[in-house]
Amino acid sequence: MLWRRLRTTRRVVQAFFFVAFLVLLFAALQRRDAFPYADLFFRLDPLIALTAMLAGKVWLPRLALAFVTVAMTIVLGRVWCGWICPLGTLLEWAQFKKARRRAKRLPPRLPVVKYLLLAAIVAAALFDNLTLMILDPLALLTRATATAVIPGTDWAILQIEDALRQAGIGQSAVDFFEQAFRGRVLPQTPAVFQQAVPAFLLLLAVVLLGLLADRFWCRFLCPLGALLGLLAKVAVLRPIVTPSLRHCAACAGVCRQEAITVVEEEEEGGARSGVPDRAEGARPGAVVVTSECVMCLDCLVAHGRKGMVYGVQPRPAPWQRYDPSRRQLLAGLAAGVGGVVLLGAGAWNARRAAGLIRPPGVTDESVFLASCVRCSQCLKVCPTSGLQPALDEAGLVGLWTPVLKPRLGYCDYGCHACGQMCPSGAIPKLDLATKREQVLGLAWIDRDRCLPWAYDTTCVVCWEMCPVADKAVKVTQVTVTAADGSELVLQRPHVVADLCIGCGICEYRCPVAGRAAIQVTVSG
Repeated sequence: MLWRRLRTTRRVVQAFFFVAFLVLLFAALQRRDAFPYADLFFRLDPLIALTAMLAGKVWLPRLALAFVTVAMTIVLGRVWCGWICPLGTLLEWAQFKKARRRAKRLPPRLPVVKYLLLAAIVAAALFDNLTLMILDPLALLTRATATAVIPGTDWAILQIEDALRQAGIGQSAVDFFEQAFRGRVLPQTPAVFQQAVPAFLLLLAVVLLGLLADRFWCRFLCPLGALLGLLAKVAVLRPIVTPSLRHCAACAGVCRQEAITVVEEEEEGGARSGVPDRAEGARPGAVVVTSECVMCLDCLVAHGRKGMVYGVQPRPAPWQRYDPSRRQLLAGLAAGVGGVVLLGAGAWNARRAAGLIRPPGVTDESVFLASCVRCSQCLKVCPTSGLQPALDEAGLVGLWTPVLKPRLGYCDYGCHACGQMCPSGAIPKLDLATKREQVLGLAWIDRDRCLPWAYDTTCVVCWEMCPVADKAVKVTQVTVTAADGSELVLQRPHVVADLCIGCGICEYRCPVAGRAAIQVTVSG
């Protein structure tokens, strides 16, 4: 009964942390001043802390909470994976029939992949590259939720509301719904992200891999799980099969994580690793592999107190046949270093793209790339959705790092939330007054598209929208001759470079269809 109650408690704790993850996500959704602990889960992520500090060659106090997770893993095992991780919880809930049967056909050494991926990530981080951090489970889930799931859901809701309005029914209900949820749960401004489909497909692929095996991602691919698995090998408290049921092995049948292996034991009691053919005089014995165990407690429930115990085990867990060998680890490290070298030789390094506008406070591109962990926190908090995940603007080395796309959204003059939310400090934490002085880029006017310049049509939107006190966009009054011979008085805009901060609101608000008549590019 004790283990059954504890397993129920685990499921309640899982649900609590999953809801907490969503609450913190919405607490920082399009907010000019985000909730201070909205990035709490990322601060607890040891993989983010390790790679950010290695790449930046600096101690990051904001990520010191990751040592809580490390200590918890060393004492209790991979409770993060089985009790806290929101992606792990989602994958556990999204179980598929016959997955366990299909899992038996998978290569037995497949778990080594996550360790090789971890080695490649760490090696790349040593050379200031964090591209593969797009695979961190928290970043993966946050990115897909913030850029695809929430905007897609909001779009569907807006379509339903429009249909109800056109049908002339439910107007009061629609108004009540909008007042109750708009700006609290739903985005204040409908968000559009260019990389929404790839981000969602990546998450969908992770979920659908569960068709092959329960929690396929957690068992075979997750780099954070690999790091915690290595720490769990020295876990102090572990599930232990008691001598009375040492040779039962029934617990292995209930473990969906397949973290209980059956080994051969000599009559004298000396253990050796499992082999296909049983040696004469040997009996099968069940052993909990702590590096794979996520503390789901299913085995303890199946056997009860007499069959298994949760106790102290002073010796490190033995190396398993699917754990990485020295040669494989070296191969993973070499792959990471090789990838950095290839990325460093790319054409991207020769010249910074004109359309690559970084968040406020970012002045050194190389330092930024060595610090950004691709967590997508800045994307979800941006109130205008101007920050977008980069695709090819920064090359592969900058994949899914934040870049400002003024035609989709501008840098709000009254907002400094992206720096508040960044867990690694890649975006500096600036007060509002300092942020307003940061130069992101420089606006320029395409006179072949600008209405007053090209078509002698009155328009001063860019001048009206400019938030700078002295107006970085000035207008000059001119008199022109119209096609019918009459004289027109127009105000033609021009940009004062010394005043422009490149916030992009002029480009965003420009009424010219398609490519804006005023555009922001990097200033240097």
